[in-house]
Amino acid sequence: MSKIFFVLNGPNLNMLGKREPGIYGGKTLADIEADCAAYAKDNGFSIDFRQSNHEGTLVDWLHEASEASAGVAINAGAYTHTSVALHDAIRAIGAPVVELHISNVHAREEFRHKSMIAPACKGVICGFGPHSYILALQALKNLTQ
Repeated sequence: MSKIFFVLNGPNLNMLGKREPGIYGGKTLADIEADCAAYAKDNGFSIDFRQSNHEGTLVDWLHEASEASAGVAINAGAYTHTSVALHDAIRAIGAPVVELHISNVHAREEFRHKSMIAPACKGVICGFGPHSYILALQALKNLTQ
């Protein structure tokens, strides 16, 4: 059975392609999912790609990932900067977690400079547009070899 990585997406990421294309680009979340699926297939693993606007759902999926996946790539959106619950859920699971962002959060508003989840993650990738997802999957693949 091949390795599976969860790719979890937080609030408003379902609006990619419509929401602030000058910051996030023109790709939709479905486009990014297709890119991730192709990368996974080419590299001998699979993905479970999900999005929710609800913090508790993301916590539930992290708990599920502990049993069902080899690792997690998470773009927690705005919850990155506010969620102690996601921080605690990441710390509670055994699977490695990589935080990712499409934009360079450090070049944006000051409130985006602080991540509540980064201290619980293996690493953080940001600022590479939708390619940040591929970089996160590459990191997970390397972390779990």
